[in-house]
Amino acid sequence: MSAFFLSKNPVKILSQPLQVGPVTLRNRVFLAPMSGVTDLPFRLRAHAHGAGLVVSEMVASGELARGRAESARRIRRHPGIDVHMVQIAGREARWMAEAARIAVGEGADIVDINMGCPAKKVTGGYAGSALMREPDLALSLVEAVVEAVRVPVTVKMRLGWDENGLNAPVIARRVQEVGVSMVTVHGRTRCQFYKGRADWRAIARVKQAVSIPVVANGDCCGAVEAEAMLAQSGADAVMIGRAHYGAPWTAGALAHHAAGGQAPGVPCGGRDMADYVAAHYEDMLAHYGVGQGVRHARKHLGWYLERHGGEAGAAMRTAIVTETEPARVLRLLATAFAAPDAPQRMVA
Repeated sequence: MSAFFLSKNPVKILSQPLQVGPVTLRNRVFLAPMSGVTDLPFRLRAHAHGAGLVVSEMVASGELARGRAESARRIRRHPGIDVHMVQIAGREARWMAEAARIAVGEGADIVDINMGCPAKKVTGGYAGSALMREPDLALSLVEAVVEAVRVPVTVKMRLGWDENGLNAPVIARRVQEVGVSMVTVHGRTRCQFYKGRADWRAIARVKQAVSIPVVANGDCCGAVEAEAMLAQSGADAVMIGRAHYGAPWTAGALAHHAAGGQAPGVPCGGRDMADYVAAHYEDMLAHYGVGQGVRHARKHLGWYLERHGGEAGAAMRTAIVTETEPARVLRLLATAFAAPDAPQRMVA
């Protein structure tokens, strides 16, 4: 039985450590891996706010094994993050095994296998959630990775390819048998993409099929959803993805709420928010270089403005995200968040 059911405070369990093989995670609220979003500057912020685990952007195993510089940069360990988890994707055992070895060589404490990405460019290459249509192939990839490294290996999956193939419980049981230490389940099928509502009750069938930790993912934004998610799934932890857009503190805020406190460093609106967004912007420029950094930052700035900028932020959004001069961007951000209608308190 999940420890959740033994707690009088349903969400309190999320503040407690979780063991994944020999690795101890400081709490049970995780930042989901999201391509183009959870780069190093973003993960550093989420970790500083208190997320129990942050995961690299997905890297293609073949590109990493062949030495692509961008893939290598995505997996490097940073001293500001205590547990380094790298997610790899692919459908060839030799490349998956080699990518896992490279990740561990770069300091990975945990290697995660992507069997959940619904993007056409991934499933079109028969990787990601497409592997759920080929359980035997998926198992061979998992076995190759487990045999290649001595750190915990985990798997992130969906409920299945479609409503006629809800095989997550069977796959979870099989990967546990070959040595996987934890599974994360997004409560949708691949064919749903992100439409409709995540089925947290369906995740319970995965929890019943295995003894390793199960992480529930999909449509969790804060304490209210987390309580229902845990109650319906019986999961050991929660993973939050899109709710972090424009709010890198979301996982940490939930973890600290579960412990009865507040996440450190969460901006409270106005000048505080302007300074926060400016610092994140400058971190991205430093990480990527000005040219690439300006382009990469656009979506993040847009999310901040949409969520926290009020009418002024909405009106200035286009000017800010299309501006290529960093100093000008910073001045516009200060103006947008200083407007009287900008929200003065931020809620994760």
